[in-house]
Amino acid sequence: MSPVTRVGVTVTFLRMDEAPRQSGPALPSDMQVVRARAPSVGFYRYLYNTVGADYVWWLRRTMPDRELAALLADPAVSIHTLYQGGEPAGFFELDSRHWPDINLSYFGLLPHAVGSGVGLAFLRRSVDEVWRRGARGMTVNTCTADHPRALPTYLRAGFHIVRQVREVWSVPNSLGLRIPPALRL
Repeated sequence: MSPVTRVGVTVTFLRMDEAPRQSGPALPSDMQVVRARAPSVGFYRYLYNTVGADYVWWLRRTMPDRELAALLADPAVSIHTLYQGGEPAGFFELDSRHWPDINLSYFGLLPHAVGSGVGLAFLRRSVDEVWRRGARGMTVNTCTADHPRALPTYLRAGFHIVRQVREVWSVPNSLGLRIPPALRL
């Protein structure tokens, strides 16, 4: 058994049951969101690992390539990348395998885009995409390992809190993640 670091987080589960009545803020004109039709494992890992490096995103890092490739090939799972100036600035992953609900499995900005003021506009693109598909509801969760503005941004976008749960994760040390001291048990 390889060594792990025990991490304590509070996970907040959120839901949205109807499309927001007002439009969200627009993305800057030099940004666009592109859906990857058949994302490679390498491209997905680049997005996931880069966005999640500071927030203890570890589960997909431990997923074997074959399993991740099958997930990415599932037509009910879609990956949408935010581009600025031709390079990735963020991504979101939608999972509609539990239709008519769609889960926002992952959402985030690459480090160079954090603090740029585009988070809410980018989040609203994911929300608008879900309602454009005719879903009945949208779910997402965040935790105390995520960026401190994650939960307030989800609430501003129209989500409401369903419940909060305390979890303890055993994060493999071999992943080399930076784990904030406040989260260590």
